[in-house]
Amino acid sequence: MRSKKNLIKCPLVMVAVGAATISAPAMALDIFVCEPEWKAFLEAHAPDATIYSATTAKQDPHYVQARPSLIAKMRQADLAMCSGAELEVGWLPMLQARSSNAAVQNGTATMIYAADFVRMLDTHDHVDRSQGDIHAHGNPHVQFAANDMIPLSLAMTERLKMIDPDNAQSYQFQGMKFRAHWRNKLNEWNEKAAPLKGKQIVGYHETYRYLYDWLEMEQIADLEPKPGISPTTSHLQSLTKLNPDAFDAIVYSPHQDQRPANWLQQRTGKPVIELPLTVTDDETLDVMYDKVIDDLLRALAPSSEQS
Repeated sequence: MRSKKNLIKCPLVMVAVGAATISAPAMALDIFVCEPEWKAFLEAHAPDATIYSATTAKQDPHYVQARPSLIAKMRQADLAMCSGAELEVGWLPMLQARSSNAAVQNGTATMIYAADFVRMLDTHDHVDRSQGDIHAHGNPHVQFAANDMIPLSLAMTERLKMIDPDNAQSYQFQGMKFRAHWRNKLNEWNEKAAPLKGKQIVGYHETYRYLYDWLEMEQIADLEPKPGISPTTSHLQSLTKLNPDAFDAIVYSPHQDQRPANWLQQRTGKPVIELPLTVTDDETLDVMYDKVIDDLLRALAPSSEQS
């Protein structure tokens, strides 16, 4: 191995080192995301970026403390991405204000909301507190809007190219790679999940609204009396009056209280399914989708899941 001393004595090496320094790509982007699914999404599009998620797989993204560590991370960000549609309205504006970072303010090209590129479900002309946790712009749990990941990817690719033109070719390649893979997975999922069509669910907070819409399933009742209001005994009692043939399972996610689901299961005999809400650890977005579909098939169409 050559020493640094020997390298300095070699003019050709010095020229090569200088040229490499000049042509080196710009420093990788520093990205702040609100939820782990967008970390996974962006890792597929900007693999060299440093990406920090404000929440974990077991956290409720509605309720997050604007901790100093989160403010510091947002202050460093070149780009931020969140679900939007008021999902993070209780904490994100405080982070944006306290970070004093122009790049993460609303209305800039570097503050991206996934909901802006998704066909929103359950929009409302008017909302008030009496309706519970209702969002005027629609259901904000857009990580399961499977068919909209293609246009979201196209938009993200163009945004990354605009923000970091020195690495535009890389973003173009990664975006095309993601979309080709996602199209293949959509075909696979649509075929595999066919037995789930028409299945009816008692759910929790309309968390999987986009998933059910995509798979042609339906949530017919909610464990919450109103969105964002914890299940009450009287409300759960009312759910026992549902026709036993009216629904096929009870679904909740890891950050939600399992006890109401178990209570209803004991009185109806219907299976309880815990579905992932987002990615865990270093999972990719498609792996999360695989898990969700497999979990549903295992409970609702076991013969199809095993075939």
